Amino acid sequence: MILQRYIGVSVAKGWLLVLLVLAAVFGLIGFTQELDHTEMDYSAIDVARYTLLILPNQLVSLAPVIALLGSIVALANLDRYNELTIISCTGFPPTKLLTALALPTVLLMTGLWLCMEYVTPQLQQSAEQERKALRGGGDDEWIPGGVWSTDGRRYIHLSMISEGKIPGIIKLFEFDESNELVRALWAQTAQVREDRSWLFQQVREKVLVNGEFRTRGHKELEVANLWSPDELPTLTLKDDSMNLSILYRYSQFLANNGQPPDKYLNAFWQRLLMPLTVLAMVLLATSISAGATAGRDRSFGINIGIGAVLGILFYLGTQIIFALGQLLQWNIPFVALLPTLIILTCALFLMRRMRW
Repeated sequence: MILQRYIGVSVAKGWLLVLLVLAAVFGLIGFTQELDHTEMDYSAIDVARYTLLILPNQLVSLAPVIALLGSIVALANLDRYNELTIISCTGFPPTKLLTALALPTVLLMTGLWLCMEYVTPQLQQSAEQERKALRGGGDDEWIPGGVWSTDGRRYIHLSMISEGKIPGIIKLFEFDESNELVRALWAQTAQVREDRSWLFQQVREKVLVNGEFRTRGHKELEVANLWSPDELPTLTLKDDSMNLSILYRYSQFLANNGQPPDKYLNAFWQRLLMPLTVLAMVLLATSISAGATAGRDRSFGINIGIGAVLGILFYLGTQIIFALGQLLQWNIPFVALLPTLIILTCALFLMRRMRW
């Protein structure tokens, strides 16, 4: 039990070491890039605060690489001083070695899921809102290019949204069964209700009557089955600023309204399954660095180099797999799980050949 605790703590320290190194590197890069974009709008302290708020989201996305490198660093360091060799000579079985790694790995996986749902997206959103305020932005959030939604033969375009969830500069177009435009309206703002109905305000409407468009003005006009108040804020968010539940709900909303949900479904499944990739990475690192003779066969630096190369290959490989999956329209959960399956297969194969 003492040996298991010692190995588990050592691996957790390895993760923390790699986390701090990557945080310093990416934090410095992010701080420098943001400092170049300030145009004297805000101070270096504000830039540092923005960088610190978005850094956790970046580090969560690097969790598989952190788990791989941290595990290799910890286990290779133990083997460097022949500690693993001594432990194996005491009759310590490989199953207990895996058990020692299991508890911190499960805690790390659980922490990642919690962070992706409750912590890092909120920090990212807070950082973006603070930067917008520092750059002189008002309460209105302009959506780049606007956003379109469709519901059968009805199309709506939304240009902006305020912090009070009030949409603005709205255009709506309706078509008949022959795809002929029969109604178009423009509204300044709208009140969004829980039942998905919108009360448009300051409306100018054009309706096709006897082959001619007639213009009408309305102080208020109700339209049903649009976005709900909870879904509305997601329109101004990037997918990396959404938590898991919002990603899933928004992708389902797009699918139900005949719009392509692939972008958000891909992001959802990739993040949901990422902690499993962390587990596979820990197993792969164990098979590389925990062999009883690894310390004599390879130097500590070579183990670190192997981990760095594997981290780069993992990043490039996942990008290729995700791109091919979108191009060939493969099943989205399968595409998200495929890198993990490949890593897990390699890890299990190497573990069978591991000398312990």
